[in-house]
Amino acid sequence: MLISTTSTLQGKDVEEYLGIVSGEVILGANVVRDFLAGITDIIGGRSGAYENKLAEGRELAIREMTEKARALGANAIIGVDLDFETLREGMMMVIATGTAVRVK
Repeated sequence: MLISTTSTLQGKDVEEYLGIVSGEVILGANVVRDFLAGITDIIGGRSGAYENKLAEGRELAIREMTEKARALGANAIIGVDLDFETLREGMMMVIATGTAVRVK
């Protein structure tokens, strides 16, 4: 499956637009990770715990979006957009959206 943030794929012609697809993931953070991330924020540096959680959310949202596109008969997704939102303390939402297409 080809996945792109662009609206076109170089060297590929879109045969059919199959619709908008999305993947949504809500993740919770735990107290230990929050505590360690807080220490990192105080002393400076990057929070590996939260970076890993963001990467996990992104991968899961893209996987869910891809599964929905395959179910429609798509072989590519164009115009992909990723959104990261904080719902409340300790909760994060990742949304991947795009247009499922069939390309030649």
